[in-house]
Amino acid sequence: MTLHLVKLCVGISSVQELRSRIAEAAASAGLPVEAVTTSIVTRSAPTRADEILGGGSLYWVIKGHVCARQPILGINPFTDGAGTGRCQIVLGPEVIDVEPRKRGAFQGWRYLEEGEAPRDVGAGATGDLDEMPDAMRRELAEMGLL
Repeated sequence: MTLHLVKLCVGISSVQELRSRIAEAAASAGLPVEAVTTSIVTRSAPTRADEILGGGSLYWVIKGHVCARQPILGINPFTDGAGTGRCQIVLGPEVIDVEPRKRGAFQGWRYLEEGEAPRDVGAGATGDLDEMPDAMRRELAEMGLL
């Protein structure tokens, strides 16, 4: 069974802003977005890394809602210059919209079981929800309409 992580996307106000930051990083490196990986550094490494690396994603909480995910490509524990253990989580470039789900604040990251993860949003039975603004999607989800 695949395991995921969920983390607050600090300093980002929308999924579109997250995509823009990734695009800016790609442009400054002179690479297409599809060729760029991003990473985050956390204080602790997931002890269940093998389950995560089998297809897990990092689900982003933006403005109090889980609303996007990025595939996790690598988990690299390391020791920083001060001798403190850290972990680099390498993410794929694709940011995938998911059905918004309310999530309270927390520090660090948390595990997210496969069966508890929000479904991807896209064309299909629900229409083109990925074109809808984040705020509208969150409001509709809170009202139980998504």
